Amino acid sequence: MNFPESTAYAKVTRRNERRMRKAGTQKLIFLLLALAPTFGGYLLFNLYPNLMSAYYSLLYWDGLSPAEFVGLKNYTALLKDENVWRALSHNLFFVVTVPPLTLAISLLLAYLLAVKKYKESGFYKVLYFFPNVLSTVVVSLLWAFVYNGDYGLLNAMLRLFGIPVGNFYWLGDTKTAIWSLLPPYLWATVGFYNIILMNAIISIPKPLYEAAVLEGASHMTRLYKITIPLVMPVIRVSALFLVLGAFQSLESILVLTNGGPAGSTNVIGLYMFNIAFGDKYHNYGYAAAIGMFLFLILVVVKLMMDKWMGNKSYEY
Repeated sequence: MNFPESTAYAKVTRRNERRMRKAGTQKLIFLLLALAPTFGGYLLFNLYPNLMSAYYSLLYWDGLSPAEFVGLKNYTALLKDENVWRALSHNLFFVVTVPPLTLAISLLLAYLLAVKKYKESGFYKVLYFFPNVLSTVVVSLLWAFVYNGDYGLLNAMLRLFGIPVGNFYWLGDTKTAIWSLLPPYLWATVGFYNIILMNAIISIPKPLYEAAVLEGASHMTRLYKITIPLVMPVIRVSALFLVLGAFQSLESILVLTNGGPAGSTNVIGLYMFNIAFGDKYHNYGYAAAIGMFLFLILVVVKLMMDKWMGNKSYEY
């Protein structure tokens, strides 16, 4: 025997279940519609080109004539190509120099701006960050003017201090070209990481510094004992981006030296670009093989940095 109350309760329950299923379906449709453009763009402009690059690396193709399948010959030629290893050594040079210098300068400036709080701190923040507003090409052209042998700013300043440099072209000498690329790199990146590290330092509780001051700790002691350990996660991520960026550097070198003189500033990314689109070569298959080789290097570097730097962090 069915009671009216139980029948009404069952109807309400079924009605609520239908509403919940309808709401769940609507939510699923909304998520699919919201994610479809982003996911489709990722498939079309990221995943698909990478998969095609892996396929092209097995071909000999100049972009016009029919492609010829060569298997792993591009990879064997890559391992025997002295230009690849020379270009990779220049990337290693930037890995060893750019990240430590960038982080050291950025951390020092960030500490001074965040802790000492100068009256002109706002002006300094804008001044340090200004190069990041400019494009890489503009920054490179500015430094090309600085290094110019005839009317460059660097030679003019050296002559002002009585140093006879004549019309020396800093980017045209094999001994100075690669070292001359460091200031543009640092000038263009320090401001960005200075802002990131400064925000991390500002988030550190002030009582920690006040207690250290009462204990007689100097600024350098506070920097090494308090600031650096507490912002280490930010430093770790910044170092990762800088190292990966040093392996992927291309635009500024292309504008300043195009890998010259005599290949003394050539890097793996620029060599790959010239193999595919340069005046002498149009071998897309070999360039794709270099790209896959670079991808493997970046994965290995990422894993090594994760293991070496660890995930240790301090709580406060």
